[in-house]
Amino acid sequence: MEVCNRFISIRSSPIFLFRSQIHKSIKPTIVKSKSSQDKIRVLKELKKETEETLEWQSICSSVSRFTSTSMASSVSRSGNLPFGRDREESQKLLEQTTAAVLLPQPLDFSGIEDLSEIVGSAVSGELLTVRQLCAVARSLRAARGVLAQLEKMSSESQGDSQRYSPLLEILENCNFLTELEQKIGLCIDCSLSVVKDQASEKLGFIRSERKRNMESLESLLKVVSTRIFQAGGIDSPLVTKRRSRMCVGIRASHRSLLNGGVILGVSSSGATYFMEPRDAVELNNMEVRLSNSEKAEELAILSLLTSEIAGSEMEIRYLMDKIVELDLASARGSFAHWINGVCPVLGAIHERVELNKTGESLSVDIECIRHPLLLESSLRSLSSVELGNSIQFDGSNGMAKSGRSPEHGADFPVPLDIKIGDTTKVVVISGPNTGGKTATMKTLGLAALMSKAGLYLPAKPSPKLPWFDHVLADIGDHQSLEHNLSTFSGHISRLCKIMEVASPESLVLVDEIGNGTDPSEGVALSTSILQYLADRVNLAVVTTHYADLSSMKANDTRFENAAMEFCIETLQPTYRVLWGSAGTSNALSIAKSIGFDQRLLARAYEWVEKLMPDRQKERKGLLYQSLLEERETLKAQAEKAASALSEIKKLHQEILFEAEDIDRREAALKAKQSQQVHQELEAAKSQIYSVVKAFEEQLNHASSNQLNVSIKDSETAITTIVESHRSSGDLSVQESSSSSTYIPQTGDQVQVRGFGNKLATVIKTSGDDGNALVQFGKMRVLVKKNDMKVVSNSKRNAVSSSVLHLKEQGQRRIPKQSPTGSATDEEGSFSPVVRTSKNTVDLRGMRAEEAIYHLNMAIAACRSNKVLFIIHGMGSGVIKERVLEILSDNPRVARFEQESPMNYGCTVAYIK
Repeated sequence: MEVCNRFISIRSSPIFLFRSQIHKSIKPTIVKSKSSQDKIRVLKELKKETEETLEWQSICSSVSRFTSTSMASSVSRSGNLPFGRDREESQKLLEQTTAAVLLPQPLDFSGIEDLSEIVGSAVSGELLTVRQLCAVARSLRAARGVLAQLEKMSSESQGDSQRYSPLLEILENCNFLTELEQKIGLCIDCSLSVVKDQASEKLGFIRSERKRNMESLESLLKVVSTRIFQAGGIDSPLVTKRRSRMCVGIRASHRSLLNGGVILGVSSSGATYFMEPRDAVELNNMEVRLSNSEKAEELAILSLLTSEIAGSEMEIRYLMDKIVELDLASARGSFAHWINGVCPVLGAIHERVELNKTGESLSVDIECIRHPLLLESSLRSLSSVELGNSIQFDGSNGMAKSGRSPEHGADFPVPLDIKIGDTTKVVVISGPNTGGKTATMKTLGLAALMSKAGLYLPAKPSPKLPWFDHVLADIGDHQSLEHNLSTFSGHISRLCKIMEVASPESLVLVDEIGNGTDPSEGVALSTSILQYLADRVNLAVVTTHYADLSSMKANDTRFENAAMEFCIETLQPTYRVLWGSAGTSNALSIAKSIGFDQRLLARAYEWVEKLMPDRQKERKGLLYQSLLEERETLKAQAEKAASALSEIKKLHQEILFEAEDIDRREAALKAKQSQQVHQELEAAKSQIYSVVKAFEEQLNHASSNQLNVSIKDSETAITTIVESHRSSGDLSVQESSSSSTYIPQTGDQVQVRGFGNKLATVIKTSGDDGNALVQFGKMRVLVKKNDMKVVSNSKRNAVSSSVLHLKEQGQRRIPKQSPTGSATDEEGSFSPVVRTSKNTVDLRGMRAEEAIYHLNMAIAACRSNKVLFIIHGMGSGVIKERVLEILSDNPRVARFEQESPMNYGCTVAYIK
């Protein structure tokens, strides 16, 4: 080819000895096109060699360990795992793998056999045996069973019926040939490997006739044999078969006992003859004829079934292909569990590239990927106990988890980060020998092949890379004595083929580009090749020791550098990739560490100074130093951010715990306070009831003077009880900034100067002067407004109204009360005021709208002349205000009042 000849002729051109003239003299030349057939042949050869170089067959062999059928195992072991022919097909394979990862249990493929040879024999006209026909029926039945398993799992999946649809779609258009399977089962008894009697009417008739004939023949021969035995012609009756005919045994000396008999055989000693009696000849002849007819009919049945299978060749082969596809999908899912794999994201060329978390626009964004083969060898070293850990799947990020932690294993390969910008076409990786350049390149190549084949990657969640139509690699030494190729010739010949067949969607991997020739010419040739690849492929990744190739990034934004990190202190590679920086080979440092002669090293350093311009050396040193400093800065910032994040998470957890604890303590405190209030209320009720009962007992025997004294004593006792159970915080007095601002209103609760802390009730106002008539016990006093202090609590009327009610009852010769304190003369038409679970509605903790709804429902459900206890609590008072509004407006409510002087959180409604 023209370009190859031109490249090779570079070695004889002295112009390339001058760095400044390289780009002027070398221009990419389009490789002359060959015929399409030649290109296809070359492409197949290159892809096969690339797969061998990347050890793709080893990956396929690993997957084969998880297959269940011999067909899928054969496909995997031969390295023929199917690749997606386009991005959509590869995405479909990944969706199948994801569905297989989610399976709650492995699919059962037992019973499915490779039917290709059996179907091929049937098509070629060979008669299938009973065992082969049973294998077909068994495989068809097992294939239908696999579909039933998937349908059952899909129906049992909670709320996600589409979870296993990618696997169900594989068998969607398959014909399971149920009729053929039933026909085989009707004709063949696979447990005994015989043709059944009901396979045809003729066969059934022949076998019944043969059975009757055989019974007659055996009966005849038993009689003859017994007669011979009785005559001394044999030691014991003997009926046997010789030459496919039934006969009897007889001594040679007594053969005259069977006149007309036919000798079918003689024993080895010659003492015993096996003779067919004359009467049995016709029966034996009939047995032979029936036997031949039976075999002919069986062959006809087998021939019919064979033709049925031959006619269903396409359906059977298609079904078996789909079973293999399903088995491979299941194996890919198990392999994903094995390597802790994650689902890759396949990007399309020319699509809009999203920014990653660091704000970069990347076409390849893979974090912590491990070389699959190195990882597998490490996984195999784990104990069987560790390998048997439970397997889970994280649906949020498409990651299969096996319970292992390879990140902390010393024997596991070092994870790599591969970050390539969307505008980058060529990546130049430099660094020392054994630093991991080739391993990094192979890892990327394997990741591309695995994602095309629907395999998960051993990396962190959501690895992203483009879909490549071809992965072409030039890795290793291709010298050949047979073809008269040196290392360089083999290398450049392979590059010529790659450039010929590479497409805009290809990934090209080149190890040690331009190696094996004069360094100056190697740099020139490599520069031209890389520029050619940058124009014609999706991505090219090359490794090199040529420092000049790393400088191409400065003149062309399509180029990117990467370096393998090397620890100067230990003089050991770390196998980490530093993206965006150029590395050095560190050859002199390594030579120094192993004790190389210092004088030779000094001379080598002098040559380095001469061969490397000062400007280039200084720029490279500054760039490398800057990179190291930036890395340390970013590392420190990352550690600081991680520490801050940890502290924030810890504080957040503490706050959540404290909040939950506060809620618990608040609920406990409310419950305790509610219990205390309830106990105090019951105590107050009991004490008041005792006072009232004592007063009632004195009514019948007391005189008028004694009655007044009893009333006064009862009022004093009740007031004392109420005051003793009243919370000081509930009846706070609102001090007015100016006493003149208060205008008394009828019903107000006030404290009157001179009455101590006891409450009085305004029963009448006296006009514009602001004076009011107040009542305290039996006393009614006209008080100036300046001597009154109004009680500010919205619940202030509850206690005094209850006390006043009791006093008025006493003045009217208090009628007999129930233990709950309800008056029988006023409330006789209503049920007793006794709270139960059936006549109580609890509105505490509800929103206002919800409370109103429950209250209206309770009033509507309450029967006539009943009481309804409404527990609204204290709180902010909003619920109680709305309750009182509803009770005031509802026509079914005759009246309402608070339950007791000390319980402001419950209101009693009397329902009409």
